[in-house]
Amino acid sequence: MKVITVRDYNELSAKAGQLITDLIRSKPDCTLGLATGGTPLGTYQYLVERYRAGDITLKDVQTFNLDEYCELPRSHEQSYYRFMQDNLFLHVDLRPENVHIPCTEDCDPQVQCDEYNRLLNSATVDLQLLGIGSNGHIGFCEPGTSFDQETFLTSLSEETRLDNQRFFSSLDEVPHSAITMGIANILRARSILLIASGKGKARCIADLVNGPITEQVPATALRLHDNVTVIVDEAAAALL
Repeated sequence: MKVITVRDYNELSAKAGQLITDLIRSKPDCTLGLATGGTPLGTYQYLVERYRAGDITLKDVQTFNLDEYCELPRSHEQSYYRFMQDNLFLHVDLRPENVHIPCTEDCDPQVQCDEYNRLLNSATVDLQLLGIGSNGHIGFCEPGTSFDQETFLTSLSEETRLDNQRFFSSLDEVPHSAITMGIANILRARSILLIASGKGKARCIADLVNGPITEQVPATALRLHDNVTVIVDEAAAALL
């Protein structure tokens, strides 16, 4: 595991964005695993800027998103489908048929889990982008998730719902469940890039890098992978 500490969030976003840009340039038809939440926003902005500058094209790139809330229509402003459209997809030349996000609208969740897992297993993700939850979750794989787990319907912990409350008007509006890639899916990526910013992530980053490998801190599964880069700002690195 390679750990890179940068000064602040802006430098983190540029560093992560440059790594993804370099991959797209070297392999224009690469497959990216994408994450949502507050941390990747700057990275996606960087990619949009590189596209607008003519430095990259994403027309042959394929994407697979980590997860999607249940209980929200795709049109909802906090759905991850809407997040990706607003913050990346509508601003670059990705082809809609190359974009994959779990569907939780008007479908059987288990059928969708099985279908999404089939799609994932028919592809090879070249780079999986990850954030990390304050309880050490990756995707929506909460503490206690088996490292062998593939795409599944998960119940969100109260800690995760409280962390995500800032995106909603109240805690009551935060969904209780989601479809997420499993840890086994994440570990099949050729390379993994995890980004974390702020003092609120310091404890989970310390556990990721220096703690025991345990299902109680799902992110520690990444130490079983041979090509992981972790980029953290000084605040998130405070306990390393």
